[in-house]
Amino acid sequence: MKLQLYKSLIRPTVTYASKTWVLKENMINKMMIFERRFMRKIYGPKQSDDGYWRIETNQEINDILKGQNIIGFIKKQRLNWLGHVERMAKDNNVKKIKRWKPMSNRPIGRPEIHWEDDILEDIKSMNICNWKNVAQNRDRWNKVVEQARTLNRL
Repeated sequence: MKLQLYKSLIRPTVTYASKTWVLKENMINKMMIFERRFMRKIYGPKQSDDGYWRIETNQEINDILKGQNIIGFIKKQRLNWLGHVERMAKDNNVKKIKRWKPMSNRPIGRPEIHWEDDILEDIKSMNICNWKNVAQNRDRWNKVVEQARTLNRL
């Protein structure tokens, strides 16, 4: 019941609009810390065999979540959105904005990571070839999205 409440109410609220997020390392760490802290609050302390009270370890929390952590949820949302945008008509405003390249000069320094670059890195790590054609077929793309949610390396 507690886990169901977390997955249906808390996680979607925290990850609102995560379809458009660029996941940087510090954000991933903060989201994982939030999730583990919240799960520890929900489940409370646990009494060990020798009678001492202790908090749940990260591994025990991962076992409760069955490997489907908040980062996998966010990546699933992003892949879902990418497939949706790829299936849109070419004259759709969202598709035009996705393809748009600014005409100005790039600022000095290291370039920022863009949403598309970040999600293409996820697709590359899943070894998906010709992802644009796969995205056109909704059923095949949904299988890819479900695969992404359960993979820990993403």
